[in-house]
Amino acid sequence: MISRRHFAATLAAAAPALSQPASRLPIKKAILLGMLPKTLSLEERCKLAKEVGFEEMECPQTNDPRDAEAIKKAAEAAKLRIHSVMNGDHWQYPLSSGDPEVVKRSMTAMRTSLQNAALWGAETVLLVPAVVNPQTTYKQAWERSQQRIRELIPLAEKLKVIIAVEEVWNKFLVSPLEFAHYVDEFKSPWVKAYFDVGNILIWSYPQDWIRTLGSRIVKLHFKDFKFQQNPQTRKREADFVALREGDIDWKEVHSALRDIKYRGTATVELAGGDRTYLAEVSRRF
Repeated sequence: MISRRHFAATLAAAAPALSQPASRLPIKKAILLGMLPKTLSLEERCKLAKEVGFEEMECPQTNDPRDAEAIKKAAEAAKLRIHSVMNGDHWQYPLSSGDPEVVKRSMTAMRTSLQNAALWGAETVLLVPAVVNPQTTYKQAWERSQQRIRELIPLAEKLKVIIAVEEVWNKFLVSPLEFAHYVDEFKSPWVKAYFDVGNILIWSYPQDWIRTLGSRIVKLHFKDFKFQQNPQTRKREADFVALREGDIDWKEVHSALRDIKYRGTATVELAGGDRTYLAEVSRRF
């Protein structure tokens, strides 16, 4: 299997001619701030993202107001719009925890993320809503996370920022029907779905989720995986690969996104690299 580190180091060396879809979807291309070279200044990183073909950027939750202002200025100078904020504490401090101190920290992080989004002009905050584990049942994860998100909705509405719930490897929201029902129960335009095309490939098909979630989808993450049989364990394992070299049926994904008339942003979520690497990621995207 190709390791994530190996993928990051070798992608630029292999640039095969890739067939193009019949028509390009009206989707804006975005990159994670964390994928840009940390050896460069913020201004240089944002400028590089723009130069290699990205229109927008997703930034992590930023607790220091001075850092938040610096990111805002760098993005504005490069004319690179910040479209979304990735909450930083939802894994380690999940809203679904039974520990009040953990929940308090998670709620504080979400409020910070929402304020970041308002400052940067981003319309969404990505939130992993809950984590199911030996301490938290599925039912508890559902009820606790919904209760706490409802407490955040008034702030989201005031700031005009959508709380975008994402499905990840957290043993929660494990089917498109559940995901849709979870979002619908809020009965609020300020809670939507952030759909990761790669995250559910291990047990399902992204095109099915896209059609089921439909207009609930407010943002997308793009990554790709390759499944191979481990000869020692005889288990089916997956690893990160370059976009359009894995097992995702991108033509079907394209068709599903066209069917639901998606017009938003998709953010590539891969390992970082230098200019050559990022230009190749942009080309494949």
